[in-house]
Amino acid sequence: MPSISARIPDDEEEALEEVAELLGEDKSTTIRKALNEGLYDIRVRIAIEQYQSGEVSVNEAARIAGVPLGEWFEIAREQNLTSQLSPGDLEADADAVQDL
Repeated sequence: MPSISARIPDDEEEALEEVAELLGEDKSTTIRKALNEGLYDIRVRIAIEQYQSGEVSVNEAARIAGVPLGEWFEIAREQNLTSQLSPGDLEADADAVQDL
């Protein structure tokens, strides 16, 4: 596993120590969890922005978010995103599902 280092402000170190204590973990484990959750949130935010602007398709948005297509639809529903699917896209998706 690669190792990285970063400088953080004193108040963030205090917050890190508090969260690590709440979780009953060491700081390294807490940092890995925070990084993973933060990267997930960033990926989803970018996918939402690009999907809503019409830059990417449903499949591409799911790929950017790093989630399966079904989970992307749940995210889109929770965020009240409008569909960017054309009738042809819907037909193609329906055909693909029937082939599964």
